[in-house]
Amino acid sequence: MFILLAHGAAAAALLTLANDAIGWILAALIVALGIATTWDRALLRARRSVRGFEVQGADRIVLEFPGGQQRASPVGSRRWVSAHLVALPIAAPGRRTVLIADDMLDPDAFRRLRLWSLWGRLPGVAPLPRELR
Repeated sequence: MFILLAHGAAAAALLTLANDAIGWILAALIVALGIATTWDRALLRARRSVRGFEVQGADRIVLEFPGGQQRASPVGSRRWVSAHLVALPIAAPGRRTVLIADDMLDPDAFRRLRLWSLWGRLPGVAPLPRELR
């Protein structure tokens, strides 16, 4: 709901600058955009809303949509990783970005997602030296 509140605040700010017919039309469009964005991204009600994902390889991800539909897609190279958020640009369908916050996954899974996002692979165990095999 923060998305809708932010769009409402932007519309109100616009109306303080342009309180004429054009300003009211633009404010209404901004609020409509907030409603559409909230429906699609925050409430996950749209058909194209991503409900889950599975990492496959260095640059592929399988997206899960409502109704159980799944679609594999390449992940773009402009990934963004911070301590609390990972942004994955999805090349298809629709060229969108999937945002994953740290409280959406358990701490170990989020740590692995951050490592995969940065390096394109998960940490593994080093192979045994030949002498010990």
